[in-house]
Amino acid sequence: MPVQLLSPEGMFQPVPYHHVAIGTGTRQVHVAGQIARDAAGRPVAAGDLTGQVAQALRNTALGLTGAGATFSDVVRLTFYAAGWKPEMMADFMAGIDRVADELGIPRPLPPVALIGVEILFEPDVLVEVEAFAVLD
Repeated sequence: MPVQLLSPEGMFQPVPYHHVAIGTGTRQVHVAGQIARDAAGRPVAAGDLTGQVAQALRNTALGLTGAGATFSDVVRLTFYAAGWKPEMMADFMAGIDRVADELGIPRPLPPVALIGVEILFEPDVLVEVEAFAVLD
């Protein structure tokens, strides 16, 4: 398997992700920032962070699949959340939970960053996700 996920002893625990991913493959897959839009570009889950996280992850899965990868090959996820406040965490995690089994997202997650930003490129976009995977 080209990806090994771990959380070495002494690193902050518990967290819903691994602190470290080791990718041993030679082929890299970079999925550009995905948002809550359908195939026609129409907004999905307007005003609903949970729904937007779920749809953005579904779109990320489509990108991974197109490259011959799955979430099991992902070594890093980066989320950008517009207008982030700590009290939004439950809704954010609910979006991941909603699609984790459907999309085969490993639990704990691979290394992940959640970055709060003032606004994303369009005012209705609440979250964007990027994925980096390694394949043999």
